Amino acid sequence: MDEALLRSLTPGVLSVLVRRGADFAAAEDAVQDALVEAVRVWPERPPRDPKGWLVTVAWRRFLDATRADAARRRREEAVDQEPAPGPAPTADDTLRLYFLCAHPSLTPSSAVALTLRAVGGLSTRQIAEAYLVPEATMAQRISRAKRTVSGVRFDRPGDVATVLRVLYLVFNEGYSGDVDLAAEAIRLTRQLAAVIDHPEVAGLLALMLLHHARRAARTAPDGSLVPLAEQDRTRWDTEAIAEGVVILQGALARDRLGEFQAQAAIAALHADAPTAGETDWVQIVEWYDELARLTDSPVVRLNRAVAVGEADGPRAGLAALAGLDDSLHRHCAVAAYLHERDGDLGTAARLYAEAARKAANLAERDHLTRQAARLNARLRH
Repeated sequence: MDEALLRSLTPGVLSVLVRRGADFAAAEDAVQDALVEAVRVWPERPPRDPKGWLVTVAWRRFLDATRADAARRRREEAVDQEPAPGPAPTADDTLRLYFLCAHPSLTPSSAVALTLRAVGGLSTRQIAEAYLVPEATMAQRISRAKRTVSGVRFDRPGDVATVLRVLYLVFNEGYSGDVDLAAEAIRLTRQLAAVIDHPEVAGLLALMLLHHARRAARTAPDGSLVPLAEQDRTRWDTEAIAEGVVILQGALARDRLGEFQAQAAIAALHADAPTAGETDWVQIVEWYDELARLTDSPVVRLNRAVAVGEADGPRAGLAALAGLDDSLHRHCAVAAYLHERDGDLGTAARLYAEAARKAANLAERDHLTRQAARLNARLRH
C-alpha cells in the first residue's frame, strides 16, 4: 500500500467533499473512513482512478453518517444526490484547505494542529509527540478545532495574515519535527505568492528558503542538532539562498516592512557570512530592533538578547535578557549560553539542564542535555 499516495490525495478528496456541502468535521471523518477502506481493498483490487475512488467512498460514508444523524436532516436534503462515478478534478486544493483550517476563530496552536491532521495527514499520536502533550489532550484540541470550523464554508475562509502564520508554524514543524512538512509549506507559499501580490507573502517565502537552505547542515549523522555556529556552511544550498535573497530584496524595495521580511533579513545576514565569526551581529541587532517594534514579541526580544551578546559581549546579552520573563520558552537555554560565554560554567550547566526539562521537542531536549553534560564534565576536571 502506497501511503505517500494516500497522503497526497487526502487534501483534494477532503476539498471535494466540502465543496459538495459537507461540513469540515464530517468530511474529515468520512475521508478517514475511506482511507481505512482503501488500505483494506486496494492491495487486491487497485482502482484505476484512486482519487475518484476515494471521493466516491468518502461521499457515501458522509451520506450514511448524515442520514443516521437526526440533527442533520436538513443538511441531508441538500446532499442526498450522490454524484456519478468518474474522474475527480485534479486541481490542487491544499492551499484552499489551509484557508479553511486557518479560520480566525481558531487559536494559532489549534489551527496548526488541525492543519497537520487534516491537510498534512499526520496522526493524532504524531502531532501529540511533536508538541510533547498526551495523545488524549491533542485529540481533544483537534476535535474542538473541527467543531469550531464545522459550519465554515470556502466563502468564509481565514484571512491571508492567519494563513501566513499557519504556513510559518507548519514549516517550523516540518523543519524540526519527525515528519517533513517544510518542503510542502514552501510549495504552498510559492502558490500563494503567485496569486497574492503582497510583500509579506514574499517575505515569508524568502524566510522559508533561507532557513531551508541550511537543512542539510542542521543535524549530525547521529541525528543530533548542530548549532548554527558549528554548521558546515559548504553544505548549505547556495541556490536556495540566492533565490531567497532576491525575493527578499524585491519585497523590501516596496517599503512596506513586515515581520516576515525582517526575519528573512536576519536569516540573509546569517547566510551571507562565510564563517560564524564573520557574522554581522551589529546589523542583526538592528533588524531585531525593527522586528521588536513590529511585533512587541517577548520571543523576538529573547533572540535579540543572543544577538546583543554576540555583538557587545555576553554581559550585555545578559543585561538584555534580565528584563524578560524567565518562564519564557528557551529563556533558560539562552541564559545558559550567555553564562557559558561569560565563563560561569556552573551556572550555565545548571541552566542547560533546566532548559532540557522544558524543551519543546526531543531533539532540542537531547541537545541541551548534552550541553549540560559537557560542562559538568569540564567542571569535574
